[in-house]
Amino acid sequence: MVRHLSDLLVANVDRYSDDEITLLDDVFLRLVATIEETARTLLAERLAPLSRAPRAVLRALACDDAISVAYPVLAKSDAIDEFSLIECARTKGQAHMLAISRRAHLTEAVTDILVDRGDKSVLLSTAQNAGARFSDMGFGILINRSHDDDQLATSVGSRPDIPEHTLAKLIEAASATVRERLAAEHPHLRHVIDSVVAEINERIQNRATEPSGKYAAALVLVESLNKSGKLNPAKLEAFATANRLDDTVAALALMSGLTPEIVEARFNEEFVPFILVLAKAIGLPWLTTRIIILMLGVRHRRCEEQDLDTALIRFQQLDRGAALDALSGYRGQDGNFAEAAVH
Repeated sequence: MVRHLSDLLVANVDRYSDDEITLLDDVFLRLVATIEETARTLLAERLAPLSRAPRAVLRALACDDAISVAYPVLAKSDAIDEFSLIECARTKGQAHMLAISRRAHLTEAVTDILVDRGDKSVLLSTAQNAGARFSDMGFGILINRSHDDDQLATSVGSRPDIPEHTLAKLIEAASATVRERLAAEHPHLRHVIDSVVAEINERIQNRATEPSGKYAAALVLVESLNKSGKLNPAKLEAFATANRLDDTVAALALMSGLTPEIVEARFNEEFVPFILVLAKAIGLPWLTTRIIILMLGVRHRRCEEQDLDTALIRFQQLDRGAALDALSGYRGQDGNFAEAAVH
């Protein structure tokens, strides 16, 4: 029956009315629910090339758990709608995503999911697809996931549609091998690569001539994390939990515009009020603030564990404007602005 109906559809698809296509769609749907995998695969292979293929059965075949059934539709059908592709990319496994990545055309909405959920094969296939389009977020994910993967980094950097500022980020994080490969395969990128390398060398030289200090290494680390978009509450929590005091102080200093020396001094003089003001001013959530207080305050006897309950109430009541004013005071002069701000 599958062979007969699909032959009938293929031979007459251009002559059938929309109502007749809908009728066949309903019949195919009923068949798909009962026939074995080999028959479903046959149906998928015959329907995939048709521009007027019945839409409902296409969706059913595309989301079939058997990749032999889903592949022809996901990889080749022009009639499958974007919503169905997105649904499959979100809910199915790597084989289904790999099939989607091989389509002649891919929208940004689809590639966003592929680069976020896909394994190495899916990422590489998507990055090498000339018909794929990527959002800024999609390019950002590709760059993050291409760290320590020279093949993926080269594929992403070779795309003609990659924005120059995004390419600069990739080149900065890429290995020397990737840079040379990109320059050799795409001579027009040489000026971008040389510019980024020169900037990196200049930063290294500037840091080498800076006077050494207690927080020099920590500042280099947090500045690098900040530039790559990785200096966030989760990183602060990791620093505090690992008892990395210098890194935590340097991170808070960079995020607040204070010097590490001021942050360290306030840690020792008014730990809880200062942390509350700092966290509120730079937009840290309470969970991150609590971890910093617990790990760097309670653990090192700068405060007591029972102070946490009071700290939560004061954090909730603290106005961000008052916190920002207190922060400005610390930048300008010495004084216990935090204690005043939280009362």
